[in-house]
Amino acid sequence: MKKYIFVKPLLIILGLTTFFGCTEDFLDDTKEYTIDSENYFNSEEDYYNALIGVYDILQSTYVNVLLGEIASDNTLSGGESATDVIGFQQVDEMSHTPINDNLDDVWDWNFAGVQRANYILEFQDKTDFEGKEQIIAETRFLRAYFTFELVKWFGPIPLSGDKRFKLGDEKSIPRSPVNEVYDQIESDLQYAIEHLDYTAPQVGRATKGSAQALLGKAYLYQDQFQESAAVLTDLINNGPYHLYGTQEGEDYTNLFEFVGENSAESVFEVQYTGAEGAGFGCLQCSEGNVAVGFQGIRNYSGPLFEPGFSFNVPVQEVYDAFTEDDIRRDYSILDIEAWAEETGASYLEGYKHTGYFNRKYLPRKNDNVGDANLTQPNNYRAIRYADVLLMAAEALVRGNIDEDRAVTYINMVRERAGLDSITSQSALLDIIYAERRLELVGEGHRFFDLVRTGRAAQEIEGFTENKNEIFPVPLEEIEFSQGNWEQNPGY
Repeated sequence: MKKYIFVKPLLIILGLTTFFGCTEDFLDDTKEYTIDSENYFNSEEDYYNALIGVYDILQSTYVNVLLGEIASDNTLSGGESATDVIGFQQVDEMSHTPINDNLDDVWDWNFAGVQRANYILEFQDKTDFEGKEQIIAETRFLRAYFTFELVKWFGPIPLSGDKRFKLGDEKSIPRSPVNEVYDQIESDLQYAIEHLDYTAPQVGRATKGSAQALLGKAYLYQDQFQESAAVLTDLINNGPYHLYGTQEGEDYTNLFEFVGENSAESVFEVQYTGAEGAGFGCLQCSEGNVAVGFQGIRNYSGPLFEPGFSFNVPVQEVYDAFTEDDIRRDYSILDIEAWAEETGASYLEGYKHTGYFNRKYLPRKNDNVGDANLTQPNNYRAIRYADVLLMAAEALVRGNIDEDRAVTYINMVRERAGLDSITSQSALLDIIYAERRLELVGEGHRFFDLVRTGRAAQEIEGFTENKNEIFPVPLEEIEFSQGNWEQNPGY
């Protein structure tokens, strides 16, 4: 599947382009390139291919995962030096400004996903065919997914309804308040829940469970605990999911290996392949998980893993937060010194070296082609059932709804990790927060967990309250709005 090479400013380029073919192909084959927004969407195949284009952008959200950890207290930026991917270094040190290429990527690529979804929705009534509701439901789930990422990173964002942004909209469409952004997210997900099944027509596509989980998460981020608990509990009671490793034939240690992809624990998973086609001039052109190569061990030679750029290195404190009997520790975080002693592997220390690496998303030896740092095929488990259980437990406790049921959900996660069960106690919320950190370390959720629960300032060095809860809108977006958009406070 080909990708468009997006350049900035995003709103302008999205107003002028669609998403079929590469820029080079378009320029070389102009005479044969007859697809445009007015003569497309004439068949089921057109809608299906457009839907593939929306899913395709999910592969670019690897940067959300990396920065969601680097911004938190779980990891340090790493890399080769203090100037290696300077945007990562700035976010790690909470010194980022509106001029940051990597934050630009979060804005641009997620808005590209919204734009692709809106392209379908703008023409959703043009052609009827059996099964169109499925495509529209998946489209609305994906729009909600990208929109949720944008609102949690940047706060108020512009909305365009069911139509694409066009040239000039940045000067007239305001940034909608956060509550209005969440209203659209909720509406999209409720539609998806109503029209999707728990079983997807193809592996990797959204399901009713995906929409329920994301809706429960959106409610939780707004402190709407009753609503969150209701939808997540319904998912737990009626969905087809279970914790990987708890049923015959499964081994927890394989959860983040290739054999564990798209398992019964995966509520929504971003699909990657090791196909060639990426370059450092267009990272979003990769069909591989770029974050995986970025997190690899520098100059590594040894078994199981491939080398990488040593970014996003876990800190000693998060490693020590695991108890010795917690089986998650050594399959979440790799102690490189112990591994080298055990296997004879060699490596070089990178910048801000801690001795630890994010084992969940280290590059495994595989048959990928092209630049091995950019074409890793490891899928990203965007929403896991363990996350659903812990979100439900949190909503049940914070909403004073059902503490006993919350304890049941917590114990399901703890028992899978080889830990003793807990009983109801006054420190239950602290236990939930601790379990979320341990269970989800390395998966990009920690920074936003700390922010939404009011703990970021006390846990993240350099964090400034009433500023760093969200990130700055890219400077060029502010400038091209010509005064229509104000920068986020403190930036």
